Amino acid sequence: MNNPFPKLLSSQVAFDMAQTLLQGFMRHYSIFRDAGRLAKAAFENQDWHGIRQLLRDRITFYDQRVLETARHLEEEFDAPALSDEIWQQVKLHYIGLLSNLHQPELAETFFNSVTTRILASKYFNNKFIFVRPTISTEYLENDEAPSKPSYRAYYPGDIGGLQAVLKSLVTSFDLKNSFENLDRDLELTTKLIKQSLLNTTSSTDFQIHALSTLFFRNKTAYIMGRIINGEKISPLALALMHNPKGELIIDGILLSEVDLRLIFSFTHSYFLVDMEVPSAYVTFMRSLLPHKPRAELYNMVGLQKHGKNLFYRDFQHHLMHSTDQFRIAPGIRGLVMLVFDLPSYPYVFKLIKDYFPPPKETSRDQIMAKYQLVKQHDRVGRMADSLEFSNVAFPLNRFTPELLAELEEHCASLLEFSGGKGPDAELVIKHLYIERRMTPLNIRLQEDSPAEIEDGVIQYGEAIKNLIAANIFPGDLLYKNFGVTRYGRVAFYDYDEIEYLTDCEIREVPAPRNEDDEMASEPWYRIGPKDIFPETYKTFLLGNDQIRDLLLKHHADLFQPAMWQSYKNRLLAGEIPDFIEYDQSLRLRNIFPDNYR
Repeated sequence: MNNPFPKLLSSQVAFDMAQTLLQGFMRHYSIFRDAGRLAKAAFENQDWHGIRQLLRDRITFYDQRVLETARHLEEEFDAPALSDEIWQQVKLHYIGLLSNLHQPELAETFFNSVTTRILASKYFNNKFIFVRPTISTEYLENDEAPSKPSYRAYYPGDIGGLQAVLKSLVTSFDLKNSFENLDRDLELTTKLIKQSLLNTTSSTDFQIHALSTLFFRNKTAYIMGRIINGEKISPLALALMHNPKGELIIDGILLSEVDLRLIFSFTHSYFLVDMEVPSAYVTFMRSLLPHKPRAELYNMVGLQKHGKNLFYRDFQHHLMHSTDQFRIAPGIRGLVMLVFDLPSYPYVFKLIKDYFPPPKETSRDQIMAKYQLVKQHDRVGRMADSLEFSNVAFPLNRFTPELLAELEEHCASLLEFSGGKGPDAELVIKHLYIERRMTPLNIRLQEDSPAEIEDGVIQYGEAIKNLIAANIFPGDLLYKNFGVTRYGRVAFYDYDEIEYLTDCEIREVPAPRNEDDEMASEPWYRIGPKDIFPETYKTFLLGNDQIRDLLLKHHADLFQPAMWQSYKNRLLAGEIPDFIEYDQSLRLRNIFPDNYR
């Protein structure tokens, strides 16, 4: 690169560019926070379509701001033509501007996104990006507004006991809706909290902490808190919903890490949250979910670009401290995607193949559009989140010969080799998706105990019904396209054939006109590209006697067109169902049914 500026002027140019970068980030984060604030208003107004729109729009906000900032730098400063020296100065000035920022880690990620776009540099070797954080977020707090800390502490001993504390906590969010019966809900919540503490030693240091803003998703607003009992910390999450009259209720209470894991699963959409200091929120949630990577927590509060950045750092660290080899992932190989994994790492790497054999009729662009649809759609706890990467370098000597042969046969256009054949040789993959590893459902249905197999079949049917209720037709319903998470939840992960259910035509199989029709090996009737024939699913889902009996016992309606049509009709009428994201056993009305009659 050239340096068209004198030395003194170069320093000013670098400073101005750093300010432009920071202004671009500040605009992004302001719009991000607006989404969290608007979610509160939408929840109060029961504008569920509005909440879904906020979720969709927010996914695209970041890339829009990156593009805007990159264009500004290119047009104002001719940024791509500047020398390495100026770019190094830009980074140094930028670091100086972050010292009083409440989101420095996000600003560093934004800097990386803009500079890699401008310089067209590969993500893994750009010497101008922030490879490691330069500004500590430890104990970072909103010091400009000490009356609005990231979380508040409540002391039951000081203000009239646990129930009084809970009332103060719940009403502190200033929701404009009235409660159906807040005293009843608080009394039952207090009872459950006390029961959860029966086997613990009571401490004089007993506190309740709660984050200062609500977490919104679907029709639920969550209060995220924790119970401090001496040295023991346990979750306290309250799920607020509306009753049919529009009044608020405390619908569920989550008091264990296991309960909390489910609503923070990678199979759910991200929360809408207004945060001044996001690192403080992530640190708070990490105290309740200590086994959850920080990358995934950033994802779950809607900061998926920074989560992706942290994931990549974690991945590089893991590679440095492991020796096992990448291999072809276990399971039935797909026609569209090539999947590989690293046994010691709980993720899979998915590449779109160069060629799709019949009967697949699709393209790379169409498949990428399907993945983007899933990213922006409500995943209702039944579709795996994916991280999309470009130009990722892997050490070549970590690939098994079998995997390399498969990659070169099916994905040659995505591969680039560098470094010769020595120890520093690398395989650069130009585009891939990374997802949490799950056990394929077909393997679980073959190997598990009878009780686990039945649970798998029940969840398989529930997953399909959850998806179509969210307007997602999975397309290929084979068991191999579903996986089981670490916590036993069934989720869908093969997206190349998904469609909106409302775009599909649900049909009954016509009666055969004659004996030739009845004996034909191919359908004798017209089939449109988006036609659904639920009756035909029996052919490939009921081959195993044990699975057939269980599926017909629990989900016989999967093969009935009327069931599918009823979901489509409700969607076309604008209905959004209540998706209860936590276990039904955690709902107050199910724990204390006599109190809700």
